Amino acid sequence: MLRRMIPIKRWFAVSAVFLFVVPCLAARVTRVEITSRADVLDGKPFGERGAYERITGRIYFAVMVDNIHNRGIVDLGNAENLKNGEVEFSADFVAVRPKDWDKSNGTMLLENPNRGHARILSLVDGGDEDLAHSAGDAWLLRNGFTVVALGWQWDAVGNGALRLYAPIAKDHGKNITGLLRGDITLPAKADEIPLGHVMPGSIGGSEYPVARPDDPRNMLTVRDSREGKRTTIARSEWQFAAMVDGKLTPSDRSIHLNGGFEPGRIYEYVYVAADPVVAGLGFAAVRDFASYAKYMRGGGFVPAVRVIGEGISQNGRFLRDFLYQGFNADEEGRMALDGVLAHVAGAGRGSFNYRFAQPSRDAQPTQSVFFPTDIFPFTDQPEVDPLTGEKGGLLDRAQSEKVAPKIFFSYTSYEYWGRAASLIHTTADGKGDATIGPNVRIYHFTGLQHYSGPFPPARGEGSLFGQQLQSPLPVRYFWRAMIANMKAWISEDTAPPPSAYPTIVAHTLVTLGEFRFPRIPLVKLPSDANTAYRLDYGPNWREGILSVQPPHIGKPFPVLVPQVDADGNELGGIHLPEISVPLATYTGWNLRDPSIGGASQRLGFEGSYLPFPKNEAERKRLGDPRKSIAERYTDRETYLEKFTGAADKLIEQRWILPEDRALLLKRGAEEWDLLARPQ
Repeated sequence: MLRRMIPIKRWFAVSAVFLFVVPCLAARVTRVEITSRADVLDGKPFGERGAYERITGRIYFAVMVDNIHNRGIVDLGNAENLKNGEVEFSADFVAVRPKDWDKSNGTMLLENPNRGHARILSLVDGGDEDLAHSAGDAWLLRNGFTVVALGWQWDAVGNGALRLYAPIAKDHGKNITGLLRGDITLPAKADEIPLGHVMPGSIGGSEYPVARPDDPRNMLTVRDSREGKRTTIARSEWQFAAMVDGKLTPSDRSIHLNGGFEPGRIYEYVYVAADPVVAGLGFAAVRDFASYAKYMRGGGFVPAVRVIGEGISQNGRFLRDFLYQGFNADEEGRMALDGVLAHVAGAGRGSFNYRFAQPSRDAQPTQSVFFPTDIFPFTDQPEVDPLTGEKGGLLDRAQSEKVAPKIFFSYTSYEYWGRAASLIHTTADGKGDATIGPNVRIYHFTGLQHYSGPFPPARGEGSLFGQQLQSPLPVRYFWRAMIANMKAWISEDTAPPPSAYPTIVAHTLVTLGEFRFPRIPLVKLPSDANTAYRLDYGPNWREGILSVQPPHIGKPFPVLVPQVDADGNELGGIHLPEISVPLATYTGWNLRDPSIGGASQRLGFEGSYLPFPKNEAERKRLGDPRKSIAERYTDRETYLEKFTGAADKLIEQRWILPEDRALLLKRGAEEWDLLARPQ
């Protein structure tokens, strides 16, 4: 039986927002402010788990500066609110929990929201993220999980974004300044660019304003590719300004270029910023909230027996960095996260715990280039950089402190091309397969892109408008199985499926020169894959101070890509039925459409969907080397029989849950009807 929570008077928010304070005296959570509390879908029961409630509010924390487990937080000792050896901060949260804790499964899924926006409930269950109108099929709720999204990013923007509220750092009361860098590649010509990191269609992080617009160190350059030569744009040609009502007006958050910014080119800017936020407190927030839920007497308002940290893309990189920097031990040395689900992070970490950290920055083919993202070490066990002799592993701190969690590193085909994913399971010289620890699983979901594309397949929009349709393969069912497998592993010691990914020894992981893709008509191949570089940001950058911008670029680490079969589908990894019984080729790359510039460059995040010819006549007319659909399958029934066999094999191997079989088969039928029906 789970520990009962301390009795709390229940408040329900209908239209008014109220404040309810829960005092706390342990796990470094000092208090909880609840601003809304309501039954999910008017108290509808979710099977034997009963009704759920949704709670929103703010968590308040305090950390000791001299505690050994906090010493890695950059600028913590310079926090402007340092008092009596402690620094206070807070974070937004959203919690979805069973009303009756006897009906909970005891497991919390703790989401690190992507740029402030929670998505795991809608991704896994298919309903509304806020559960306002629909819970989808409510798989997470029917299985008794508590789901909490906790703000960790200080610069998260947008309506409803969950944020970290951290202090700025001062040098004995004086402002701290430093150089900050950003870059952007546009899909259309524009007169101005924002200083914040632009994700598709919006700002991913508000970033820092310009502190000294006339400083001679401020600069703007342009180049045509990641490793292309930079051309410095004369200072007289650009200003920190924006057009307002037809008039050029000074702005500390945008750059105006005379003649405009051209699409498809990489514009990089460096400027002086001031008052850095102690951004590394985001790690402490996740750590201390997990400990609060597990160890506080009475369990707080969201008690849990075990906590699984979940992160996708940016947040998966956050979790990799969280482990590397030693934050899975709380101030008392206790384990915070019991399990970690780090999805589509590739080999990356990120700009999470630096002076002037920019958490939204990642590592795309033509944007956020040369940021401290894909940096050594990459593997979970210790490895050696053959060039520098540096040695280290992602889990060194966690293992030495005996707080290493169970881990799934999962990713799609895109991460091999766009996120240097091979480095997490090869030696640093790229010549051999690395040894993976017993508490780690690596899962490669073949043919998927960074996020699931739409079905029916469509091309991306704006800066993601590609030459090909996006890969529509869904990740949802893999997610449900991963969560179930991780829960069984940490609660019942039931081992999950073995790692599955392409390897050098099996010849399913190769250099770009060995990559053998079929010559499909009108399909251009990528000329490169994102690699990881040896970077140097100045003498103190390993301590979190990046003083050289842009950094000095050293020799890259070798990255490998999955080898493909005669159809162009990858050989290694975990295959959905769409790969085992194919109707199309699914790639981990897609090139920019000529209309948005940079047509030889890869897109961020997207793969390609390349349907087979319908019949022999079409194949010959097109000159397509791949067998047609009619040459592979005699009819719809034959195809669906093979598709069903492939789906059942996935279920037997525990990659897919039995209850998702019907939906998987329904999707297979829809894909056949889309591609094989007569024109």
